[in-house]
Amino acid sequence: MATINLVDLQKSYGGNVLAVKGVNLSVADGELIVLVGPSGCGKSTLLRMVAGLESVTSGRIEINGRDVAKAEPAERDIAMVFQNYALYPHMTVRGNLEYGLKNRGTPRAEIDRRVKEAAEILEIGPMLDRKPRELSGGQRQRVAMGRAIVREPSAFLFDEPLSNLDAKLRVQMRVEIRKLQRRLKTTSLYVTHDQLEAMTLADRLVVMNGGLVEQIGTPTEVYDRPATLFVASFIGSPPMNLIPVDVMAQAEGFSALPLPPDTDIIGMRADQLVIEPPQGESIVLHGQVELLEPIGSESHLHVSLAGQTLVLRVPGRPDLADGATIKLYAPPSAMHPFNRATGRRTDSPPQA
Repeated sequence: MATINLVDLQKSYGGNVLAVKGVNLSVADGELIVLVGPSGCGKSTLLRMVAGLESVTSGRIEINGRDVAKAEPAERDIAMVFQNYALYPHMTVRGNLEYGLKNRGTPRAEIDRRVKEAAEILEIGPMLDRKPRELSGGQRQRVAMGRAIVREPSAFLFDEPLSNLDAKLRVQMRVEIRKLQRRLKTTSLYVTHDQLEAMTLADRLVVMNGGLVEQIGTPTEVYDRPATLFVASFIGSPPMNLIPVDVMAQAEGFSALPLPPDTDIIGMRADQLVIEPPQGESIVLHGQVELLEPIGSESHLHVSLAGQTLVLRVPGRPDLADGATIKLYAPPSAMHPFNRATGRRTDSPPQA
């Protein structure tokens, strides 16, 4: 098992393009940390630096207290699972699982034990004599994970391992990866651009944007209290509604709210706005229905408010005609205050 500490980690290309900008992160033994953010935010570069596949411009990578920033990948005691599986096509599944162990001079009996154990964990025993071309995408990904498991490393690194799978299989494999990590209790860093995948897998999330860490916290903390406008708009489906204060000023009861200084944007989650009057104190907005999207047992309701579109997540399929005027209700506690210029919450202590 392992702890991983990233200290002021930085990566630049050509001396002036900063891909990763002074990241600090501590990963506890057995913890699953998910790095999430849009394409180009630096998350895969960060992971590859931990793996030793990218050089470090400055900063430290400590695994179990030892700085490995300049160590070779083989000296870091980690195993990586890639999105393209990276299997040897001419080898059987068994051959792919054994290959790294043979290269390290592992005794035959130990190789057999590890391969048998990984095959049982991942339920790939019947496939051991097949070639990768004879397997489905999900089966290939299991083999790729099996190759990491037999290494018995201190840490697993996952680089968007589910991005090549169809939607249904992604859900299934996501559950299996979480069960696997809990069973093995191996410290893990997992990269994805899919915020739903991130929310369901992570012990803690690291939300990245433009090479910077925007927020670190449990999925619940990040969802319930986004630290920045970027996090508010990236985490959540549909994303948080962000409404200028001058538009919110038209809502009944809003003027009585004590807002923190410098607040000029109010965020509200799609499931915190409702169309039925709730019990207790509420802010009331008046809008017009633009579109109702039925999505199984719930619907996404698009409402125009002073020229801005809000999205609500409502149960069932309400009978609302396009253009109809409706009232929207939200408790004061549902409102997240931000400042547009800084991009940060205004009810949080200033950054050090």
